[in-house]
Amino acid sequence: MIYKNTFIILMNYHKYFCALTVSMMVGASCCVPSYAQHKMSLKSLFDLADQQNQRIKVSEAALKAAEEGVASAKSAMLPSVEFSVQGSYTGNAFLMSRGFSTSGTTEYVVPGLGPQQVQNGKQPTPHWGNSFTAQASQVIYAGGAIRSGIEMARLGHQMAELDVEKNRQEVRFLLTGYYLDLCKLQNQSQVIARNIELTEKVIEQMKARREQGTVLKNDLTRYELQLQSLLLKKTQIEDAQKIIRHQLSLTIHLPEGEDFDVDAQSLEEESMALKAFASEESWQQTAAENNIDIRQATLATEMSEQMVRNTRAALRPSVAIVAENNLFGPYTSDLIPKNANVNVWFVGIGVKYNLSSLWKNKHAIRKAKHENTQAHERVQLAQEGIENGVQASYTNLLTSSVEVSTQEKQVELADQNYAVVKNRYDNDLALLTDMLDASNMKLAADMALVNARINMLYNYFKLKYITNTL
Repeated sequence: MIYKNTFIILMNYHKYFCALTVSMMVGASCCVPSYAQHKMSLKSLFDLADQQNQRIKVSEAALKAAEEGVASAKSAMLPSVEFSVQGSYTGNAFLMSRGFSTSGTTEYVVPGLGPQQVQNGKQPTPHWGNSFTAQASQVIYAGGAIRSGIEMARLGHQMAELDVEKNRQEVRFLLTGYYLDLCKLQNQSQVIARNIELTEKVIEQMKARREQGTVLKNDLTRYELQLQSLLLKKTQIEDAQKIIRHQLSLTIHLPEGEDFDVDAQSLEEESMALKAFASEESWQQTAAENNIDIRQATLATEMSEQMVRNTRAALRPSVAIVAENNLFGPYTSDLIPKNANVNVWFVGIGVKYNLSSLWKNKHAIRKAKHENTQAHERVQLAQEGIENGVQASYTNLLTSSVEVSTQEKQVELADQNYAVVKNRYDNDLALLTDMLDASNMKLAADMALVNARINMLYNYFKLKYITNTL
């Protein structure tokens, strides 16, 4: 038969891992007629996602904020300069005795003149005042708090970079799942199309035989029912493709009305890589070096160590150089206010120490130490989880490779069985039920092979995702 010969040729050409690379073109019912589809590889989808995926954009915005956080932490090493201008209205000054009486006089010593008697009560007071102050300070020692803060900001920036990469890997794995689902549906569509074509040929032959009186109406009806079942399955597969395409397009924010087709060449390259996939030990080593969860857990330990240093810095004094210039008027600090401006400046070293930190900070230090221990334990936990994940995925990959080989053999046997049964049926040596059983067996074997091939490729990509090399 033409169908059987064609199928055997395809099976020989795509033996074992390369069988996934058959041409995958979506039927007209899956296309939007207003535009032409173009082929797109997984790498092209990844590039689009890096530019347009909303989740990645959010993490990149957080990365920019972390960059500014590093610059902000470094600014703590720069000098601090303050400038203030103030205008005021000063009320009348009152001179009172120690008994708060405004009557009588008060002795007031005037330099160069000796004791003078000043009448108590309201004193002549300049009312309009001004103040100009400039202050500069430079911290020269803060117990390591500034450098610790800068290092924490740098580690936070590295953590944000890893978040961006982690989101990229997760989005890529999501796209890979959509892409492989689309491949599986398209392959299933091809299988259904071939079986529909074969069933239609059988029906045509049965109609001709019915006219000759060698086939019953009931036999023809049963095959027509099978054809309707296949047509329904075709519709279900086409609708499932529409759903997957919409989800994929939304993930990478394709423009409205733009669509694409699967690039079989890119899948062939991935299939070729499956022929010589590395050993489990090699995958484990790759995961230990590249997995983002492990790298983030390690960064968290470094951040917790800096937090311990930062907490301990509170136990140490802070030292700063301070310079200030103050121009103000009127002068109201004397017994009798003077309507004049006074300029005062000074330069000095300030030392500040919080004595209460000796008994208040011990709990904060212990807390920071416990969090550091917890961070180290999380590294070990992350390593164990990734090791288990790699082992499970690698085992599944080996299992799926055996499954592909088994399903290929089953398809070959199902084809042979169908050919034999059909030949016997054509010669009135087999029942219609035997023919239907052989047809269903062939359809089931074809569909199982499609699923097995996609499942194997999925397990391969999952290994790459776990090792964060996707």
